[in-house]
Amino acid sequence: MQSNAGASAPRAHTVTLNDRKRLSITGVEDVDCFNEQIVVLQTPLGTLTVTGSGLNVSQLSVEDGRVSVEGEVDALEYTGGKRRGGVLGRLFR
Repeated sequence: MQSNAGASAPRAHTVTLNDRKRLSITGVEDVDCFNEQIVVLQTPLGTLTVTGSGLNVSQLSVEDGRVSVEGEVDALEYTGGKRRGGVLGRLFR
């Protein structure tokens, strides 16, 4: 019998935005980069890019998968996530 003690289960991923000023994200796997205009995070659903102005990472705990960002959030964009079904899947729903 094999043990999966070394394998970690995928983290639950949530995004909470309050008043476009406070962003809380869980399930973060890695932080690629951040500055006052952009924050790029790896999540179980793909790369999450946060753009805005005056962005400040106020909490960062990759071990727990939590990131908090403060500042003016203009956009949240996911790229590179798992695609479900493709064109044929959408045609035959």
